[in-house]
Amino acid sequence: MNTLTRCPGIYCGRELLPDGNWSECGACPRGFRVNASSACIPCDDAPMFYDWLYLGFMALLVLVLHWFCIDKVSKRRNIPKEVIALHLSALLEVLLASLIALQLTDPIGTFTIKSCSAKRLSDWYTLLHNPNPNYEATLHCTQEAVYPLYTIVFIFYALGVILMLLIRPLIVKKFLPKQGKLSIYAALYFYPILALLHAIGGGLIYYSFPYITIILSILSNAAHFAFKLNQRMKSLLLSSVSDIKNVIVILGHWLLHAYGVIAIATLRGISIHPAMLALVPLPALFYIITARFTDPHKLNIE
Repeated sequence: MNTLTRCPGIYCGRELLPDGNWSECGACPRGFRVNASSACIPCDDAPMFYDWLYLGFMALLVLVLHWFCIDKVSKRRNIPKEVIALHLSALLEVLLASLIALQLTDPIGTFTIKSCSAKRLSDWYTLLHNPNPNYEATLHCTQEAVYPLYTIVFIFYALGVILMLLIRPLIVKKFLPKQGKLSIYAALYFYPILALLHAIGGGLIYYSFPYITIILSILSNAAHFAFKLNQRMKSLLLSSVSDIKNVIVILGHWLLHAYGVIAIATLRGISIHPAMLALVPLPALFYIITARFTDPHKLNIE
């Protein structure tokens, strides 16, 4: 075809052939996306700040799950050096997987990526938008319209599993041979689950992860305080500043809450004001102040 004409559907495009003609309508190659004229153009945009926050969330989610599983299987009230070694191992695995995933993404060998920004939710689900002109043959135009935000997460998960199987057994054998191996088994379960969730709900997660981060940080913060045997305000305050493990857990919740606040502000196009971060300690303070009003022993049961 000598002239460029529009294709049916919103994701079908034409490639420019070496002889100067245009191909038939179909899916654009990986790293390309259809424009308004139905031409496949390369993804040369720099990711937005929100895109980096999304990728950071996917990495943080894996790291938090690793640390949670390590804490559960170790069954220690404090944080001995054996547990710290496993935590550092998980951190190293996630960092290396993230850096290698960036290195393997175009442009290869750099820590920057070229992308096509997500403009609408349907960009994540091009499989559901294959056109059927005149209700006859279906044009299959499934492609990664949000390149590389969809596939880079799968690459990260695969690298995370490989690096964990290479690094973690050595750390476990030296520091925590009995309980430590259970953290590896747990990760072998949650990695496929995360991959399945991303495959099905990647677009939904992209637009909702700021709210997911804030809700989970608040619920986790409340659960952390709820497991304290002494629910008096003074005891909760003292344990929050005197116990090293409690301090680390609370600071972690605050960092996640701040991450969610920044992500929501970015999604809504709001300028990030330092006053927003003053709300970060609010859930913890609210629980401590109101805990005495929710003590079931103080309820008058008639």
